Amino acid sequence: MPQRIVGVLDRIGRAAVRGMAEFGYAATLLGQAVFWLVLGRRRRQAVRLAPVVAQAMDVGIAAVPIITTLSATIGIMLAIQGIYSLKAFGAESRVTLGVALSTVREFSPLITGILVAGRSGSALAARLGTMRINQEIDALAVMGISPVRFLVTPALVAMVVMMPLLTLWADLVSLFAAGLYISSQLEMSMAAYADEVVTLLKMNDLLHGLAKSGIFAVLVTVVGVVNGSSVTGGAEGVGRMTTRSVVHAISAIVITDMFFAFMVTR
Repeated sequence: MPQRIVGVLDRIGRAAVRGMAEFGYAATLLGQAVFWLVLGRRRRQAVRLAPVVAQAMDVGIAAVPIITTLSATIGIMLAIQGIYSLKAFGAESRVTLGVALSTVREFSPLITGILVAGRSGSALAARLGTMRINQEIDALAVMGISPVRFLVTPALVAMVVMMPLLTLWADLVSLFAAGLYISSQLEMSMAAYADEVVTLLKMNDLLHGLAKSGIFAVLVTVVGVVNGSSVTGGAEGVGRMTTRSVVHAISAIVITDMFFAFMVTR
């Protein structure tokens, strides 16, 4: 029995050490990415615009259809549930407040972050994992090219720029779709609905969601890079780490969202 307890404690300790080492590696990668972004030109290794634009197209423009579809669906779902819940109190007219605040402060940044993590975060982890297996990352280092500057910084910049823009688009789509349902159920014109949304929402509400989306962008990028660069074992390892990247990124987004909401609303 004591040996079993010792074995359990040993596994817990080793897992904790691996977790701390991975966290330190992630912090180091983030610091190096910011360093090359700020001081790369002085070192004559400036971050090129072309890779940033290519990453932004993949992260942002290519994700617009799925973001639009799910944002509209969530907006209508919030409107349906809001009217159904408030009907018990005879307060259906107040559904706009709940839908507007829920969409802008919580659902749009959260859903956008999860979609980008599953779509672009996994792709980043798979690409870096394949490069690790093929020793392309080592080849970059041998040629004197910083892998962080060449591979990580463009993805980080593109993600930080495009995630808030996608979140803003998700806000507009969700509120518009919710407005269509609310106006049809409560016999309210879209103009009156839009005026009520503008009156109820404050700039802080919008900035709250956009700030969270920026944090989520950093999390998705760092998690994807850490998992992708830790690949071992060939194609099977790439698949395993890609799946791990998605799980870790979504978990980090949800947990960070909880802490963010707790700290801001106190």
